[in-house]
Amino acid sequence: MTVRLRNLAGRLLAALLPLQLLSLLLHYRMGRLRAARAGGDRGAISIELALAVLALLFIAGAVIVAIKLLAADITKKVPATDPVD
Repeated sequence: MTVRLRNLAGRLLAALLPLQLLSLLLHYRMGRLRAARAGGDRGAISIELALAVLALLFIAGAVIVAIKLLAADITKKVPATDPVD
């Protein structure tokens, strides 16, 4: 059982590592947005907001890919026939 949990944790870590990196990118962009808002620069605010939205889209894509990879791995392990029959 612990070997399975270690394998699952390793796969989850490998699949979610890009998500962690993208969340750091989002945090950085939001900090730049706060700085632009404090400076009152409307052009920088709109650019940083657009980049923050792009970072959120990348995070959503990474979550979808991680779920699909995990689902594909799990469906390989499920038997195709009913073992009860």
